[in-house]
Amino acid sequence: MGTQQSGSQPNQEPIVLTDTSFFPEISKHPLMVVDFWAPWCDPCKLVSPVIDELARDYAGKVTFGKLNVEDNSIVSDALGVENIPTILVFKQRRQVDGLTGEASKSSIEDLFKPYLENDNPDNVI
Repeated sequence: MGTQQSGSQPNQEPIVLTDTSFFPEISKHPLMVVDFWAPWCDPCKLVSPVIDELARDYAGKVTFGKLNVEDNSIVSDALGVENIPTILVFKQRRQVDGLTGEASKSSIEDLFKPYLENDNPDNVI
């Protein structure tokens, strides 16, 4: 007693997403925030630790993921991601919000909080 199975613990780190895993992963999580980035992108390097911090802060409430667009162009092309960093919010498998460019912790929180606070799946734009 008192032990948890590893599958029952909330994600405290962003999930590394690929072209293969992206759509299955967003289907598993009711609310997912995805950071589209590339290793050579300086603004992406500033956003990455913010995403890591938010993943810890919202563990069990929001799932965070990161997709390297340089290695996974199929998903980024399919979603129309042309500039990075881009942060997209998915609720119930549907893209509901997003922003492009360097973003502060509070601006990223403002992006997904309306979908966290309202469990109505019709709350999409």
